[in-house]
Amino acid sequence: MVLKGDASGDETELTEKMLVLSKLLLSSGYKLATSESCTGGWVAKAATDLPGSSLWFDRGLVTYSNAAKTELLGVKEDTLNSHGAVSQQTVEEMVAGLLTAKPVSIGVAISGIAGPDGGSEEKPVGTVWIAWQIENKPAESQCYLFAGNRQQVRLQASIQAVVGLICLLKNAQ
Repeated sequence: MVLKGDASGDETELTEKMLVLSKLLLSSGYKLATSESCTGGWVAKAATDLPGSSLWFDRGLVTYSNAAKTELLGVKEDTLNSHGAVSQQTVEEMVAGLLTAKPVSIGVAISGIAGPDGGSEEKPVGTVWIAWQIENKPAESQCYLFAGNRQQVRLQASIQAVVGLICLLKNAQ
């Protein structure tokens, strides 16, 4: 199922969600890592904008190219060839790759088509796959279709990545 976005959201909302996430991460003792493609490190930036983030944020990778996804995260070339970079399979392999590095214990991976070009009938501009995972648990993933321009798609994806992490942590308690 694809969830649709409406081009809403702003950086204040992202900061507010990140504050909630930071408290949950501190109380859980988990260390967060991100792997971002279309968002270009926006989630990692929002994390490191907060003072004290080194207590709960470990690393952020911008794995924009397919080569970066395979070399840094272990995404299989067969996965990329069969399903594409913007797919459930790819983001789940991306987030699994994050969790191989200690002390990382929770991760999020994002890959999408922010536009204005690059979309297709099957995967239009605004299509974004996000996967979340806590160590020793299966990944959870979701496809979104965000509305708006490139900046709006990227911001909505960043917000939703954080919202998903919050939900994951709350459900793990």
